[in-house]
Amino acid sequence: MEIRIGGVQELQNADVVQTAGRDIIIKIDGNSRHVTLLKITGNEIEFILDSKYHRAIIQSGTHETKLLIDDHPITLKSHPNLQEILKRSLSTEERGEGGDKDIKSQIPGRVVNIMVEAGSPVKKGDPIIVLESMKMQVAVKSHKDGNVKQIKVNKGATVARYDIVAILD
Repeated sequence: MEIRIGGVQELQNADVVQTAGRDIIIKIDGNSRHVTLLKITGNEIEFILDSKYHRAIIQSGTHETKLLIDDHPITLKSHPNLQEILKRSLSTEERGEGGDKDIKSQIPGRVVNIMVEAGSPVKKGDPIIVLESMKMQVAVKSHKDGNVKQIKVNKGATVARYDIVAILD
């Protein structure tokens, strides 16, 4: 595929070399780059490229896909189904399609407290677990009323952003 980055006039050649789950190796003008997909929802992708976090907004056309990555425009030509290809490489949970029964961590951190047990009734806004991140404690709260079906983490465990920490009935 050919890409045009920002205000650069020349087209650059890019090829997907390897995909393994959410890890992708691409070559841009002969240079290998490592991409880790974090989340794809709707027209938005969060990813890490060469150890740096990026957020992209996708606008698909008939013969080109326009990306706005960290406020810099990129045009991808000749592959209008890029988003679907990338989305298929993620699991249902990583795509944000795990269902509204999943309670997910919004930040990475270490579990310092579990506030409820399986079977406990919770209301919207009730704390489920407490995470410590950068010496701050943050509660992961229920997004709706229900009963806790399962706690997916243990005290002392480390969670990443968007990890499922509990499931409601």
